[in-house]
Amino acid sequence: MARDRELDRLRGAFAQAAGGTATAVLISGDAGVGKTRLTDELAALARDKGAAVLTGRCLDAGETGLPYLPFAEAMSQVPDREQAVLAHPALARLFPDVTLPVGRDSGERREAYMSALTAVVPGVGGRTGNRPEQDIGQLQLFDAVHALLTDLAATAPVVLILEDLHWADGSTRRLLSFLVARLRNQRILIVGTYRGDDLHRRHPLRPLLAELVRQPAMERMELAPFNKADSRLFVTSLAEGGLPDNLVREVAGRSEGNAFFAEELLAAYTEDGDELPSTLVDVLLARVERLSEAAQRVVRVASVAGRRAPHARLLAVSGLTEPELEEALREAVQHHVLVAKREQWMDVYAFRHALLSEAVYGDLLPGERVRLHAAYARELAGVQGQRGAAAALAHHSMESHALPQALAASIAAATEAADSGAPAEALGHLERALKLWDGVAPADRPEHMDEVKLLRTASFMAGSSGDPERAVSFARSAVKLADSSGDRRSSAMMRRRLASALFAVEGRDEEARQVIERAWEIAEDLPASCEKAWVLAVYALILRSMREPVESRKFAELAVREARACDEVGVVADALITLGALDESEGRVEEGRERLREAIRIARDDDALSVELRARYYLAINTYEAGELDDAVRIIEEGVERARDTGLTWSTYGFELRAIKVITRYARGDWDQSEAAAEPPGMRVSSTVSARLAAVGSYVTVSRGRLAEAAKLAAELRSEWHRDFQIFSSMSAVGAELALWQGRPEEGAKLVREALEWAERVGGQWVLVNIRLGALGATLYADCAERAGRRKDERDRKAYVDEGLALVELARKTAKYGRPRTGSLGPEGRAWLARAEAEESRLRGAGDPALWEKAVAAFSYGAVYEQAVCRWRLAEALLGADRRDDAAEVLKAADEVAARLDARPLRDALRKLARRGRIALSDGQTPSETLDPFTPRERTVLRLVALGRTNRQVGEELFISEKTVSVHLSRIMAKLGAARRAEAVAIAYDRGLLEEQHA
Repeated sequence: MARDRELDRLRGAFAQAAGGTATAVLISGDAGVGKTRLTDELAALARDKGAAVLTGRCLDAGETGLPYLPFAEAMSQVPDREQAVLAHPALARLFPDVTLPVGRDSGERREAYMSALTAVVPGVGGRTGNRPEQDIGQLQLFDAVHALLTDLAATAPVVLILEDLHWADGSTRRLLSFLVARLRNQRILIVGTYRGDDLHRRHPLRPLLAELVRQPAMERMELAPFNKADSRLFVTSLAEGGLPDNLVREVAGRSEGNAFFAEELLAAYTEDGDELPSTLVDVLLARVERLSEAAQRVVRVASVAGRRAPHARLLAVSGLTEPELEEALREAVQHHVLVAKREQWMDVYAFRHALLSEAVYGDLLPGERVRLHAAYARELAGVQGQRGAAAALAHHSMESHALPQALAASIAAATEAADSGAPAEALGHLERALKLWDGVAPADRPEHMDEVKLLRTASFMAGSSGDPERAVSFARSAVKLADSSGDRRSSAMMRRRLASALFAVEGRDEEARQVIERAWEIAEDLPASCEKAWVLAVYALILRSMREPVESRKFAELAVREARACDEVGVVADALITLGALDESEGRVEEGRERLREAIRIARDDDALSVELRARYYLAINTYEAGELDDAVRIIEEGVERARDTGLTWSTYGFELRAIKVITRYARGDWDQSEAAAEPPGMRVSSTVSARLAAVGSYVTVSRGRLAEAAKLAAELRSEWHRDFQIFSSMSAVGAELALWQGRPEEGAKLVREALEWAERVGGQWVLVNIRLGALGATLYADCAERAGRRKDERDRKAYVDEGLALVELARKTAKYGRPRTGSLGPEGRAWLARAEAEESRLRGAGDPALWEKAVAAFSYGAVYEQAVCRWRLAEALLGADRRDDAAEVLKAADEVAARLDARPLRDALRKLARRGRIALSDGQTPSETLDPFTPRERTVLRLVALGRTNRQVGEELFISEKTVSVHLSRIMAKLGAARRAEAVAIAYDRGLLEEQHA
């Protein structure tokens, strides 16, 4: 769960209390952030360990509150309350419904009870008492509650949970202070929660908090909103896989890490609602409605500005005087509706949460909105040179129906965003301008702009922000308009833009070639110009990808001459990249690299950012494919940083650099960096881009043992193979490895066959993919054959061996083609071929140590995980050859890598092999140890399920509900990547996680 760290702290506090050191924890956090969910988890954990859990909640009952309400609720959960009141008569204040004892021998007890009760509870027996008596009675009540908790703790640990202390009355606060001050060596844990965002400066809980934190037994825990990754994880778990990834990201983003907001937004999305749910609006507006009328007015005015509003703008639009505005803002800040900030030498007031701004804005009347938007537009119309002013003016003009002003401001905002390295924002402004274009009279349109230029710029910005399909769409429209204008130069240039956009989309190479050929037909007899040079450069690029190196080189050299004639150095750099790639494919590797380095220098000096990133990407690929991983990482990191600094992270080559970073970091064993680079974008991008990023990121997912997550992703992306070759190549390999670790070799082998058939249907020489899949398929068929041998099924065993040997032969034949660009096989291809040939020895019988040593050496170019996998198989072969000492050395080396990478499935396999060979690994592990992914309760449940118990029988045996058993099983299956309980047991046996059951 996303709160594992906080829950671990509470587990530690409970363990400390259960060990005899009383503890208290105060948990603070915004409304809906997950405090109750966390205490519920603690309560379940404590009950599971035999503790008595008492829970009470405060209610919002005005300033005076209901005296002792949470304690009364908590104490009412004490079994045999009558006995408790008899032992501690002052508890009668908390239990007014307790029936006094009657029957034989009860008269004297009743009389003694009433006598004691009358002395400590004013009003009982006709006595009203005075203030000193009330104080004495309260003190005796406090002592009684303390004594009752101590009595309970003598037999079992006690957890007292007090929720929503921000609504606590004075008596409750004093009793809590009394109890915390007297925590010593009792087995008691007191947990209190409160809303930090409800504590204004004069809130009555503040003095108590200041007092409590000085107590040695007290700990404080601030429950912050989820971070981005945890928020997505939380929303995904709530949606149970039934929501597309883009909506998961949107819900996670809008909720800003607040669990309650996420749940309500998710409900609205699944019900196809367009507005905020009413329950969420009620919660959000409740705090606003507590403000004075003046403060509410300012908050409404601020909501029209969006999430944040400068002080000067609020003053101009609200109509209040400076003192009136300051007083209203002070009230809104104290009640945590607005937050005061200092930004760019301006005083700014921001809503504490974006959804609060949405709720207030949604509550405005339609006419009120238009009037306030118009007021903001008037205020912004005179602002010059202030960043963001054009975008704000465009928005307010649009909302107040001032269309000419909105068009001009949108174009200005797009220019500002593009200059600031924010292509996605620029695209949004351009799309709005295009929508407005026909609605504004020609005389009112900006003089320096036309629709063709708008479309061309929108196409470029779409490509730069990770949406190549939209880039194609805008470029097509631009071509049609340019052709209708009769301007040949414009027609050629728009086709060049369309060809570039098409080239960035997988499978559109042929169409891109047709478009650029037509562009060259139009431009060929035009005078030298930068437009003509660009057509030549793009033509050369496309011809190289179509494997026409002679023609590609001719057009690239023409582009260089044409560009130098018109001093268009950006085109020179672009053509040099193509020439550098051609040099490398012809074996002149260093000459090609030098051209690429020169292209980087030229493009950077000319501020040709897209060209620069393309050059950096080609240089990175060159070094990666040569097995120079350290140099590749350095080049990639420089390119990724450059793309990030210029706002081009999701441009065509910005993204390519990011994708190759994920792969290279994975290969080197820098898995944390690989996972970080594979994080989905926090913005709208093409579904192809998202799918590719998820695909390359899944290598770490499966290798670290998050098998359920990997299986879900593999199923989702199976229908996306056609979108991009990288999706297919990554997910077919990941699917094969997933099947290996799940103990499903037959399914994995079937997937490998399907992948190879699919690759053959779509055509092309998939050199590395065929070799890698051949090796992985041979692995799976060797496992299938081994299982068939154990079953003594000779026919199946022989069939599996034949299939596996055919895949090894496919790898050998494919290796003869070499890499498509260089004609030779790089280190990665040679390593996978060595593994395929080593797997051949497993297919034919016992693994050959010499072949596995060759595979280990082949991966020594830097692919540390794949090398560790080969060491696992090498150790297996060495044990089969009765070379136990050599096997021990190899196992320890592999285990060190697996431990560093947190490659759990591999580490389980290594330790299973170590147990079989009676080998102790380097960390002091005995031969019987293994990594345990389960909690003690999960392990107990799994053992019982393995013995054939039903969920109900497991629950009865463990004294837990059938539903709780189901929850434990769901977590077990997720950890193992199993779909059914029987499958989970089988996988656990196969990975050595249940072997002790045989003893």
